Amino acid sequence: MADAHALDGRTPVRAEIRATLALALPLILGNFAQTAINTTDVLILGRYDTDALSAAAIAVNLYWAFGIFSMGLVTAASPLIAAERGRRPHSVRDVRRTVRQACWAALTICVPIWLILWQSEPILLQFGQEPELAREAAQFIHIAMWGLPAFLIHIVLRYYVTALERPAWGVAVTCGGVAFNALACWVLVFGHFGFPELGLTGAAIANALANLFLMLGMLAVVFGVPRFRRYRLFGNFHRSDWPRYAAIMRIGVPIAITFALEMTVFNAAVFLMGMIDRAQLAAHAIAIQVAAMAFMVPLGLSQAATVRVGLFHGREDAGGVARAGLVAFGLGVGASFFLSAIMIFLPGPLVAQFVDLASENGRQVFEIAISFLMIAAIFQLADGAQVVGAGALRGLQDTRWPMIYAGFGYWVIGFGLALWFGFRVGLEGVGVWIGLAAGLAAVAVLMTTRWMMRDRLGLVPYAAIGD
Repeated sequence: MADAHALDGRTPVRAEIRATLALALPLILGNFAQTAINTTDVLILGRYDTDALSAAAIAVNLYWAFGIFSMGLVTAASPLIAAERGRRPHSVRDVRRTVRQACWAALTICVPIWLILWQSEPILLQFGQEPELAREAAQFIHIAMWGLPAFLIHIVLRYYVTALERPAWGVAVTCGGVAFNALACWVLVFGHFGFPELGLTGAAIANALANLFLMLGMLAVVFGVPRFRRYRLFGNFHRSDWPRYAAIMRIGVPIAITFALEMTVFNAAVFLMGMIDRAQLAAHAIAIQVAAMAFMVPLGLSQAATVRVGLFHGREDAGGVARAGLVAFGLGVGASFFLSAIMIFLPGPLVAQFVDLASENGRQVFEIAISFLMIAAIFQLADGAQVVGAGALRGLQDTRWPMIYAGFGYWVIGFGLALWFGFRVGLEGVGVWIGLAAGLAAVAVLMTTRWMMRDRLGLVPYAAIGD
């Protein structure tokens, strides 16, 4: 049924809503599962040793910054595959070549990232970390980083099954990865079932093995399920297709930079909070965690928008493009309103999960976090609009200007106002959050405006690779 919707240019709005939700709901679950994998190591180490926990937290933050960038690069596979399916519904060759070159791009980006991550210790020292902490974090990274190629290939294959409108397979593999990572980390950190107790080193090994599990799981899907097997994805894997490789780089590098700009501005906000006091920093960590979990919903709708818009873009169906974008925006903004309402009317129960209200310090952090969460409710509306807008524009393979908008919105407006309100005006942490919300709102306005002007800007006609 989803395929019929994908290929019927006369699809009514109600059917488009069903098709978008059929894609988005598994993607939302997959995003939650991916987040769980990234936090499992830290949670288990917290029960093992607080020093190991500190080292792992720093290591995961640095490693994941590069992981987000490289994931942005291979995200280009999603709109390209969707457009090719829209252009020729039964195309096998073009889809196979796009997946192949996306895997090539994944392997290419790993080399410079490895070279940088191998210097993790001096990098962390430059950021003012304690020498022993920097050394232990670097040891974690030097093991975990070898799982990056497997992680990226798994991401490419997840985008492949999503572009074929079968995202549930990727979710199933990711959920399996959550369970595998938790078990492997628990066994290797504490030394269960006859394995040696490896502590922090065990968590790093588990991290790399979990990424290998994810890749093998997705390979089993694409080789084992008849619908995917017919594409013979890895036939003649050595054969180059330089125009397609260049297209992935042209579309993917701006996405990667956009991801990095958004992530680093929130990392910078952590440093600003640390310059105020520990209570503000702790409250920020709580509020940003709540906002990040809520963000998984519009993020899934954004990923669905890329596929749905890309399918109609490949058909050169301007009406279908408009309908897919309208539905994605409507669902994204609606979901954001609902999530914002929860933050406004139930802030206490949300924040109470993270603090000990019996202590004076806990009560102080609780009150500050509540004030941050009020701003996060507005923040959520802007974040939902901008991420769905970015996803819809990616479906049109428009990524360069959204990257520029992200740089201007997050760093010029967002970070600039965070500094102004937080330190010059004296609003401290609340001022920092006002700045972040303003930056997201600016990006949302710019993304939405560009989407509304897509016909005037000539973004809708599809140009095949190599044509």
